Amino acid sequence: MTPRGLAKLEDELKDLKQAQRPSVIQAISEARALGDLSENAEYHSAKERQAFIEGRIAVLEDVISNAHVIDPARMEGEQVKFGATIRISDVETGEEKTYQIVGKDEADIDKGLIAFDSPLARSLIGRSKGDEVAFASPRGTREFELLDVEYK
Repeated sequence: MTPRGLAKLEDELKDLKQAQRPSVIQAISEARALGDLSENAEYHSAKERQAFIEGRIAVLEDVISNAHVIDPARMEGEQVKFGATIRISDVETGEEKTYQIVGKDEADIDKGLIAFDSPLARSLIGRSKGDEVAFASPRGTREFELLDVEYK
């Protein structure tokens, strides 16, 4: 993953541990004070939220402890590899898009971040500026020309 992706996960973990966990513990305590727990919707809701938070904390701690961080700013080259920011043009429509190839946990297509194991990224890895690539998408086979490869 990229340093930005690691920082995002670390921020989420910090929020879960320092804000959300104490908040849900307080909510459970307040719900207990209301009496009969068997019919206490607030208590059951808070316990479900607590289970989600604890599960997410465990997942994030595992991902962070096993993360292999690669800084694209320290990379260079003409070929597409992890961390590359690429600009492509749809061969059929001429529409241009820019994406960065990142780790699975930081992918967000709306922000131009695609996972290294996505069909598009897999078709681009190892290619160079000027190459045309085709990949299978939900809308059928798509063809793109690789216009630019940068590491930043």
